Amino acid sequence: MKKRIKINGVIIFLAVVVMALFPKVFFRQAGGLFGDVAEIFGIIFVLLGQVLRISARGYKAENSQNSHRLIQEGPYSLVRNPMYLGIFLIGFGVVLWLFQIWVIVVFLLFFIVRYNLLIMEEEEKLVKFFPQEYPVYQRNVPRILPNFLKLNKQDIAEYLPVKLNWIKKEINSIIPVLAVSFFIGAWKQLRFSGISGLVKEAVIFDSVVIIFIGLILYLARNTRANLSGKEKG
Repeated sequence: MKKRIKINGVIIFLAVVVMALFPKVFFRQAGGLFGDVAEIFGIIFVLLGQVLRISARGYKAENSQNSHRLIQEGPYSLVRNPMYLGIFLIGFGVVLWLFQIWVIVVFLLFFIVRYNLLIMEEEEKLVKFFPQEYPVYQRNVPRILPNFLKLNKQDIAEYLPVKLNWIKKEINSIIPVLAVSFFIGAWKQLRFSGISGLVKEAVIFDSVVIIFIGLILYLARNTRANLSGKEKG
């Protein structure tokens, strides 16, 4: 297991313990228009982060030639570190979905400090490994935040390819995040709003997940069509 995964695991475990001891300090009470909107966008960010991680990991596995080729297409044309962007979206989404607003500031500070160091270390290695290609890639593609003007000029399937077999490989990491987050959200709704709040939580969650599945199917279909077009060309 990689060192960074062990460290992240320890950090997450300690954070869970602290939040379990002081739930009222960290978790947002259910109810209200703001809470509902934050919850919807939180779930959306979590799912978008999962899609981005699936796309980045799957694309790299199929195209990097065992890390001997610098990937600059697909999600790596969007940002240089799409997997870290995916992690950011998932974490930010969970915070927005469940926690007090002030926790967002803590999360942002943690992410900047923790992952900026990791990215800097990895980029130093990549510059040494690809001394001619990587500096050019650095100048043309942003590190972690995408160029939103550029996104409007491309089909989403061009920079976010997805294959169904990629999803199967990531399913064990997707389900726990969604299940735990939904359980906490449902517990909050049941505690503060009763059965009606629990039903609302389920409706919001299911609606967003259905849209997410539709996006996955769209991306998978277009990815398949794009690959077929390239093979014919």
